[in-house]
Amino acid sequence: MRSKPAIAGALAGSVIACSPAFAQESAPRADFAGWWQDAVFYEVFVRSFADSTEGPLAGDGVGDLRGLIENLDYLNDGDPDTTDDLGVTALWLMPIMQSPSYHGYDIVDYLKVDDEYGTNEDFMELTREAEKRGIRVTVDLVLNHTSWEHPWFQDSANRHNGKDDWYIWSPTDDDELTTWGHPTFHDHMLETRGEYFYGFFWHGMPELDFTNPEVTEATFDLSRYWLETLGAAGFRLDAIKHLIEANGVYENAPETHAWFRGYQNFLTSVRDDAYTVGEVWSPTEETLKYVPDGVNQVFEFDMAYAMVGAVNAADAKNLREVQQRVWTEYPDGSFATFLTNHDQNRVMSELVGSPRRADLRKRSEAGIAASLLLLSPGTPYLYYGEEIGMTGTKPDPDIRTPMQWEPNRRTAGFTSGEPWRAPNANVRAGVSVEAQEDRRDSLLDHYKTLIHLRRAEPALARGVGRVVPTGSDSVSAFIRQEGEEAFLIIANLSARTQPGVWVSPGRFPGLGPEVIRPRELLEGEDVEPTMVDENGEIGANGMWTPIQRLAPHTAYAIKISG
Repeated sequence: MRSKPAIAGALAGSVIACSPAFAQESAPRADFAGWWQDAVFYEVFVRSFADSTEGPLAGDGVGDLRGLIENLDYLNDGDPDTTDDLGVTALWLMPIMQSPSYHGYDIVDYLKVDDEYGTNEDFMELTREAEKRGIRVTVDLVLNHTSWEHPWFQDSANRHNGKDDWYIWSPTDDDELTTWGHPTFHDHMLETRGEYFYGFFWHGMPELDFTNPEVTEATFDLSRYWLETLGAAGFRLDAIKHLIEANGVYENAPETHAWFRGYQNFLTSVRDDAYTVGEVWSPTEETLKYVPDGVNQVFEFDMAYAMVGAVNAADAKNLREVQQRVWTEYPDGSFATFLTNHDQNRVMSELVGSPRRADLRKRSEAGIAASLLLLSPGTPYLYYGEEIGMTGTKPDPDIRTPMQWEPNRRTAGFTSGEPWRAPNANVRAGVSVEAQEDRRDSLLDHYKTLIHLRRAEPALARGVGRVVPTGSDSVSAFIRQEGEEAFLIIANLSARTQPGVWVSPGRFPGLGPEVIRPRELLEGEDVEPTMVDENGEIGANGMWTPIQRLAPHTAYAIKISG
């Protein structure tokens, strides 16, 4: 028996044409070996994305895998010559394994798709259809804990089938409270086993004991099944910082890091391009410790907070500090970016100045937040419905409401039946795919433009980042560079026009002397030309004003390449 651990208390966008080669002397070329570093991910809560129109689950009010298959062309139609699809290239499916809960984070069968979502065969068809469109499919894998209804836990509670020590048991309950203010040891099995069990999140989620080699072996087996048999491209790994509690540490323990190094080695032995992204809801100094040998990428929460905060405050000071730290300290390409996810209030509800109506203009807070996300380094993740401006605040079911396909208050075009949860009321105000898909001034069109621009330009897809000083705290500016191609990104975070803001992009040996004549392709307007001197320095004394008038909540992408 394992003993109780010691618990311590804007429309962005403008592609610029210019002729000279770009050589930035301080930023090295990144070595991107993984497909995920070129990807744009889309997080899907299958229950809420689309109810199928045919088959045994059609019209039952619950989204399913076949409903997702029916709508893959919305995400990516597979035709590189079209730009009317969203353009994403990878999916993260929130838990789809057998579970008694609507959210799926307490699993009872790791080897079976939940009955409400379909079958294992449906998932395999999804991967095949997605592959035709250039989309890879990853799944949420919850290793830290199972459901207390899982046969493993029932066996452990009853000391059956050799699983006595698969979970963490204690003869006492004198643990300290977690940082969330609730007990971690639970008495629900006292009558069965006579001991308390450990569950950090909730008594319905008892934690596996990963110091037990048999638990690790079972985990390897189920992971192999999803990669080899079902065709998953990899895993989003839930709550990994809690995996092992030891020596008074219950988050980010050294034993946890060691375990994930072994797990990563196993996955690549099964499939050399298997992908892992870890949820480590911690500051950057902690998340850094998991990459690159523990997981391929981690979610960058500090960056997410900084981007949303910068837009809300119309102030880039803190964003610059976070950008500099993240872009400097992470191994190349080893972090994922996002605005908000399924555990947080939706970004449209977090943006304090967002318009109430859904005919969202490109020069809005939502647009400039999207621009920061999709023009910056890191693999970007979009939460379903983010691209049309869906809103939602906690409790959790209200940030996971049905996808709004049509302006129908009762069903949102999500189902022909009764939705498992009512759609958000703003569906009738233009927050739907149907209302935005043919509008050039919509938020959906803005996301499409940014994603397709990112995919078309290697410097935006995989280029390293470097912060650029500006003459205004309301303006964020940075360089993206890949080899001899680069973009200068300038983003006006404020709701006011910024006249004549200078930037200081640094020296570019070998670039000049040339005249740079950038042009906004989307607006068809010339941007202020400038000279590059014989030393490769742009502008007078290293200060350049490439755009004489920055529109409110607008980002500009100025291409500097051959």
